[in-house]
Amino acid sequence: MPHLFPLLRTSLTTLILSCAVVPAWSQLRIGQPSGFTGSVAAGVKENTEGAQLYFDAVNAKGGVNGQKIELISVDDRFDPKVTVEVARDLIVQKKVLALFLNRGTPHAQALMPLLAEYKVPLVAPSTGAMVLHAPVHPWVFNVRATYQREAIRAIEHLAAIGMTRLAVLETDDSFGADAAAGAAKGFAEAKLSPVFQAKFPRENPVFTDLAGQVKASGAQAVLIFGSAGNTANAVKALRTSGSRAQVVTLSNNASDGFIKLLGEHGRGVIVTQVFPYERSVASPLIKEAMDLAKARGLDTVSPAMMEGFAAAKVMVEGLRRAGGSPTPEKLRDALESIRNYDMGGLKVSYGPDNHTGLDFADLSIVDASGRFRR
Repeated sequence: MPHLFPLLRTSLTTLILSCAVVPAWSQLRIGQPSGFTGSVAAGVKENTEGAQLYFDAVNAKGGVNGQKIELISVDDRFDPKVTVEVARDLIVQKKVLALFLNRGTPHAQALMPLLAEYKVPLVAPSTGAMVLHAPVHPWVFNVRATYQREAIRAIEHLAAIGMTRLAVLETDDSFGADAAAGAAKGFAEAKLSPVFQAKFPRENPVFTDLAGQVKASGAQAVLIFGSAGNTANAVKALRTSGSRAQVVTLSNNASDGFIKLLGEHGRGVIVTQVFPYERSVASPLIKEAMDLAKARGLDTVSPAMMEGFAAAKVMVEGLRRAGGSPTPEKLRDALESIRNYDMGGLKVSYGPDNHTGLDFADLSIVDASGRFRR
């Protein structure tokens, strides 16, 4: 039957090409442009480790609707311009269904026009910037409280324990401005005003003079809104200046890597948190993450890992609802359909007028052993 050979060759070629285009081991591609190098690298790596922990567990059980998830993580060097470049490549070349868990307020803002242009959702940006919450952006789905909520909570706590002389140091970018706006609301509610407030550059700041000014102001506590590396350097400068002011920073620094950067100055630093205590087995969400971490040979999970873990759970729920042939548009609609999704003691809801997800805010303190305590 020689006449069948060309047909067989054609069919075999088609089969090989189709397999090459769509790898059987991964059909749900998610893109993560984030700062794997630079001043936020420690937290970004822990975010990603937490997300991968859940994705791996889902993939081990067959994936979502029979398809496995591939997280494609790309370093944007914590530079908003690079964020846009690598994100465009993820969308156009890698054909990702969504962008996911990128770090940085200016970076998320830089992505917003890209989301609208290509109609691709951004899920769980690792920032609490108010601009991502209000007004609602149709393609952005948050999975954490705002920085403003955290700043208000921090000032409430400081005022409640009798600290009224408070200083603020903020990075000179949209993240710093957003957090400072929350602090202003907190000051107003507590009927206080900062005794000293100043900005510092985002790139290579020198804190010697600012630390001296904080000390001279007699501040009992100082709120520092900046990246992990810059905040750690600010704390070291404060201690070198002789200031013993209580240091408070936000959840963007809620990582074990940040504690390592603080070194000998870590003890007593307060860090706001946007997820339950990472060692509380009473929380189903935490227990699930801890069990999976132990199965991987990890001793514990960090707050930054929990942010990634929770983000992955929301992503998986969206993919599940998007069906067997998801598109970015179907995923967006699926996410917006989520109502009271229980991810383990915390419920997430979205809708056309609400893409916030969660509003949980708490406080932690770094203890003598270099661990977060609540």
